[in-house]
Amino acid sequence: MVFLTILFKSLIIGGLVGFGVGAGAARMFHAPKVQGMGAFRTLGELNACAGDAVSHFSFGLGFFFNAWASAVGAGAFTQDVDHRIIPNWAAAFLIGRGKRVEDTLHNPKKMAIVGAVIGAIVVAFLNSTASAIPESMQAIAVKVLVPAANLLINPVMPVIFWLAALDAGKRSGMWGTIFGGLAHLIMGNAVPGVVLGILIGKGVDDGGWNRVTKTLLISVIILFVLSGFFRGFDMNFLTSIHVDVPTGLKDLHNLISGGGK
Repeated sequence: MVFLTILFKSLIIGGLVGFGVGAGAARMFHAPKVQGMGAFRTLGELNACAGDAVSHFSFGLGFFFNAWASAVGAGAFTQDVDHRIIPNWAAAFLIGRGKRVEDTLHNPKKMAIVGAVIGAIVVAFLNSTASAIPESMQAIAVKVLVPAANLLINPVMPVIFWLAALDAGKRSGMWGTIFGGLAHLIMGNAVPGVVLGILIGKGVDDGGWNRVTKTLLISVIILFVLSGFFRGFDMNFLTSIHVDVPTGLKDLHNLISGGGK
């Protein structure tokens, strides 16, 4: 009875979440004419799959295993369920039927309907699986699923996105390689950098070096500089090449992090 209750509630919650996520992701492609509901990374990752159904499905699948491990081992969902799994699988289903992204991924109504179905299935599966597995087996499941998910997220997914950047053109490949390498060094995962590189490269291909693309490039550079600084990348880099970190730089980091006065 408890299992059926969990399953019933999961179908309702998953359907509502999937409906909102699907419609929100699609509406982001129509900004600023309409208000979108989603994260910038969701838009960037959807664009990075370049309207290929297999890419959308494999991208969502990579994060599905991580979400499954989290649900089974910790009893909690990761943000990947609504940010990555549902929208990408909804896009994969619609695009897989041989239609253009303008008629599928960019269509809020279709994405909402398919997203609701996929959301109901995914949430119901994760919750029912987590509730059905005995506690003694949960630890084993985590030991198996977490390493597999980590391998998919890094290095498999960065390689897939890097290949997509190279396939998108010379500019996308160049910027994807540059920012992907920097993201791997600073953040530990190249995917965010490759996605930003694809956006810059395709933006230049479509409109040249206009105000938008220049602003985007400057914003990305500032993002990487700040991210590297707050992660202590500058001090780690100097240490790795056997250069003493200046006292002033250490004091600045301590001051910003609250470790000094």
